[in-house]
Amino acid sequence: MANTTISMSKIRQILRMYSQGRSKLSIAAQTGVSRNTAKKYLAAYDASGFTFEEINTLNDKELEDFFGKSNERAPDKRMPALQRCFPQIDKELKRVGMNRRILWEAYIKEFPDGFKYTQFCFLYNQWKARVNPTMHLDHKAGDKMYVDFAGEKLSITDKDTGEVIEVEVFVAILGASQLTYVEAVLSQQKEDFIAACENALHFYGGVPAAIVPDNLKAAVTKSNRYEPTLNETFADFADHYGTTILPARAYRPRDKALVEGAVKIVYSRIYAPIRKEAYHTLAELNMAIKVALEAHNSQPLRGRNYSRKLQFEEIERQALSPLPALRYEFKRQHQATVMKNGHVCLGIDKHYYSVPYRFIGRKVKLLYSRTNVEVYYHYERIAMHRRIKSPYSYTTDKDHLASTHRFMTEWTPDKFLEWAASIDEDVRLYILKILDRKQHPEQAYRSCIGILSLARKAGNERLASACRRALGYGVYNYKTIQQILENKMDSYEDSLFADELPMPSHDNIRGENYYK
Repeated sequence: MANTTISMSKIRQILRMYSQGRSKLSIAAQTGVSRNTAKKYLAAYDASGFTFEEINTLNDKELEDFFGKSNERAPDKRMPALQRCFPQIDKELKRVGMNRRILWEAYIKEFPDGFKYTQFCFLYNQWKARVNPTMHLDHKAGDKMYVDFAGEKLSITDKDTGEVIEVEVFVAILGASQLTYVEAVLSQQKEDFIAACENALHFYGGVPAAIVPDNLKAAVTKSNRYEPTLNETFADFADHYGTTILPARAYRPRDKALVEGAVKIVYSRIYAPIRKEAYHTLAELNMAIKVALEAHNSQPLRGRNYSRKLQFEEIERQALSPLPALRYEFKRQHQATVMKNGHVCLGIDKHYYSVPYRFIGRKVKLLYSRTNVEVYYHYERIAMHRRIKSPYSYTTDKDHLASTHRFMTEWTPDKFLEWAASIDEDVRLYILKILDRKQHPEQAYRSCIGILSLARKAGNERLASACRRALGYGVYNYKTIQQILENKMDSYEDSLFADELPMPSHDNIRGENYYK
């Protein structure tokens, strides 16, 4: 009512003294209020037409309402029209490039007698603070997606054992439209976290310019006020989708106030309805969440005539970047040392992959997914292969190998057999035995090269004879052929009647009678 707030008892005292015929000056002096304040209350009293006795029967609340209403100014006739514009103004401000000046000019064009720009902004701020007091940032369409885990968990029940398993609840929300995504996952580990972030992007059908996570380990390995260290896998995920990671500052809840507010709403609109049922699998639980989430996103926003889903379709869907053609493949890490043969072993598959020979003896990091294996040295990718899970086998890029290693990889069993057959059929049979008996291909290739190279020293005929004799011995290696040739055993002629010759006489021979 007046500029000076006074108690209801003092108002009663002013009115009583005035009904007794006291002057306004003496009333102000005796009650301790200013003369103008006393005049305002007395003017309202005179205008009401009530007697002091009638007003004195009112209680303090009724008396306060009486004098408050009596001094209220008539509402501005321009205000209802402006209030009807506020929801559309709020929606339009989220478009990229839009500002209040442009919207005020559009407003004043439709309502020439409307509020001036300064009053327009002041009244809009008042409306926005009343409708959503927690919103203090103007979010642009397609700019940010806020992600977090809810503090309270949900659960699934094992159908066979009855065991209750608690699960985490992932929440994502777009800044401009406030369209919300919720998913139950088994843990907060990076594999589950990244999969949930990816599912959120596909739920929205596009990629925002930035993702704002909390400082959980799956996203940030080391917190820092200015340059936090991102988890390498999460950073690789962001690179795949062409977005940026902007971790919220530690101990700064306002940086992610939107998602924290969304979590509170999720408790009432999603947790409450789905907890009426028991769920035996994560898929069943997420199906129930999906139904409740659809209702939540379709419900009109407080103080507005549109829903999150409608606002998303109108202003934010087209502002998101398109999704890549392929989904992200989660990558795991493995540390290993490059072996002397220029290969590195992926322990989980026991498979060997080549790297450039200059890295022999170096410790490298392998990032492997379901389909690919990448090898890094000091953050530089030095090799990439398709993942093959056959154990104790080699995947080799010839460009990675030194000249001696490359020579070995150019040989195949067919090449060795073809070379051996050009010398003699017995040589081919002997080489075939070596290839069949050696466990490691490289070991067999060395033996084959050594044996076939002997043809240049001894000649094809001698080598064929040596292989023929070695086949009779049943011994298959390079040294056997080498000794046969060096000792000229290949020229020995076997006697047809050797088995018929009598045993030689000698003192050391016991004879057949010894065993009777």
